[in-house]
Amino acid sequence: MFSEYQGQIDVVDLPEPAAESDGVVVRVEATGLCRSDWHGWMGHDPDITLPHVPGHELAGTVVEIGSNVDLWAVGDRITVPFVAGCGLCEPCRNGDEQVCADQFQPGFTAWGSFAEYVALRYADRNLVRVPEQINSATAALLGCRFATAYRGVVLQGRAASGEWVAVHGCGGVGLAALMIARACGARVIAVDPDPGARAIATSLGADVVFEGVDAARLPSAIREATGGGPHLSIDAAGHPAAVAASVESLSPRGRHVQIGLLPANHTTVPMGAIIGRELEILGSHGMQAHRYPEMLEMILDGRLKPDELVTKTITLSEIPEALPGMGDAHEPGVTVVTGFGC
Repeated sequence: MFSEYQGQIDVVDLPEPAAESDGVVVRVEATGLCRSDWHGWMGHDPDITLPHVPGHELAGTVVEIGSNVDLWAVGDRITVPFVAGCGLCEPCRNGDEQVCADQFQPGFTAWGSFAEYVALRYADRNLVRVPEQINSATAALLGCRFATAYRGVVLQGRAASGEWVAVHGCGGVGLAALMIARACGARVIAVDPDPGARAIATSLGADVVFEGVDAARLPSAIREATGGGPHLSIDAAGHPAAVAASVESLSPRGRHVQIGLLPANHTTVPMGAIIGRELEILGSHGMQAHRYPEMLEMILDGRLKPDELVTKTITLSEIPEALPGMGDAHEPGVTVVTGFGC
């Protein structure tokens, strides 16, 4: 818990949460340490009310259900999209819960999963059953980074076999995007300044890897490597230079998908390239629960292996040091909290 932005983070005893009528309480078995949690601690998210318990990428077991919950029972293993739609508004009625105006986000609009127990709203609409073949550390990634990358590559980006896909930023989302694009039959360029991240990208099958330090030359280098530019390019880094390089490098009628969070007043998007080459600029914000089955099928049949992205596990007591450190250090792969004894 923290009581002020960029302040001390403490592991404390708090009352156990109670299930709201439309919600459940989950015993957390694993929760990802994500840069979005760091943004929340920094004060970049207006939905947070202090004091606050972060954590939004989780898997666990239902231990309590609300009076209006019909589809879930105590003992069910679940994960949940980090954006849970209300189910009542027009976007939700159209199946677009990821852009619900009254969305519930554990770790942002409410206390989150850096805890032994977490309360979740809108359970019948948003919970996702975790198959027994998928362990909790892997399932936690399906709440945010892996599902976000899946929607960005497959549903928004429409990656197709034989296309070139460029991924800017090889953190958890970027590496997941690389893996998913490869599973779709695409050829992939990975861009990251960190040698550890580039090494993992290579091990996951990236066809070309760039350091990305020379931002001025990067777009032309990508176009040269792909014979005219990628068909799809993804900014998973959330950096103005990555946005510019991603858009500038695209082939005519190519698609840019923005996943990484950008700072306020970021650099201008190169509109000349967008107009002259008729480029598509798309956002991607999580993934709806009803789209999970196709992703889970690819995991169960071995086409996708999100467990390969987990490079480190820590305990709850290590979060006060690990979370602030995400602003300075680049830890290749994904870190997951799996120990909850304090």
